[in-house]
Amino acid sequence: MEKINWGIMGTGSIAGAFARGLKSLPDAELIAVGSRKQVTADRFGKLYQVPHCYASYEALVQDQDVDVIYIATPHPFHKDNSRLALEAGKAVLCEKPFTLNAAEAETVINTARQKQLFLMEAMWMRFIPAMVKVRELLTEGAIGEIQMIKADFGFRATFDPHNRLFSPELGGGALLDVGIYPLSLASMVLGKPIEATGMAQLGPTGVDEQTAILLKYPQGQLALLSAAIRTDTLTEAVLFGTEGYIKIHNPLYRPNKLTVVCKRHTDIQPSRLPSIIKRIGYALRLDKVWQQIKSQPGRDIKLPVQGNGYNYEAAEVMRCLRAGALESAIMPLDETLTLMQTLDQLRAQWGLVYPSEV
Repeated sequence: MEKINWGIMGTGSIAGAFARGLKSLPDAELIAVGSRKQVTADRFGKLYQVPHCYASYEALVQDQDVDVIYIATPHPFHKDNSRLALEAGKAVLCEKPFTLNAAEAETVINTARQKQLFLMEAMWMRFIPAMVKVRELLTEGAIGEIQMIKADFGFRATFDPHNRLFSPELGGGALLDVGIYPLSLASMVLGKPIEATGMAQLGPTGVDEQTAILLKYPQGQLALLSAAIRTDTLTEAVLFGTEGYIKIHNPLYRPNKLTVVCKRHTDIQPSRLPSIIKRIGYALRLDKVWQQIKSQPGRDIKLPVQGNGYNYEAAEVMRCLRAGALESAIMPLDETLTLMQTLDQLRAQWGLVYPSEV
């Protein structure tokens, strides 16, 4: 299979993680990196064996051999960086959060659609094998109709007003950095909420250091979500259905284990058991069979992650490019826009405005 050539815009830690992810894909080739300085581009290129190292993003997008560019710059620059690549005719995978707000997201999406170019938000969690299995289980109706979701993502970072996590200028705070994960999960499962409300603790720099979110959906379903950058949380999720539940184990963003508890295994009433036992030839006493069924434990499903996890979203991008698709059905652009609109609604309730939005 002919290789697809990648370029990376940015040289930070997330860019490095993505570069390592590409290494595990035999049909992917990282051929170019762009930075704001030649020294950082060269350093990145040496570390990840990238042949073309550019001292500007403009030079990167002009590389005729690059098929698709991964945007790994800070949040406030996603809009302009994505549009720069799209205007140059490149397909784009843009790191989450897709942009700072919905207006920016709409601008980028419109550019991609006008140019007839592929574009996707890099929500790598959706492409991890365990999350693929979650979608399969839900499609099969394994736990009935979803009624409620509980999900969180929190960690305790050392406070540093100069760190991007705490910088309003760089779109810092829990919501955009890690809150997008439980929000994206809820969106994947339940779609667009009809109501979104939340509370946030704003820290000394003005960004949200922890948030609690409640979403309501058309059929009355609820999602209880939280995010934090100054508080360690379980970083897991549970999907509650009418017939059981699915637990997505820690870490939510890169899970490798699910637990499925399905009430259907316990819905066989004692009055029905004799015929069932007779049909399958069991000679066990009725009460013993019933107790065994009633005590049926949850089923653990282990799905190891190959590579570092970033390879899965890259593989989806390349699958779409080879198929001539302009977006992914797993992370569609309209859903990305809806997610950004929900983020905007929540920030408005907290009075959280980033400097570039003023």
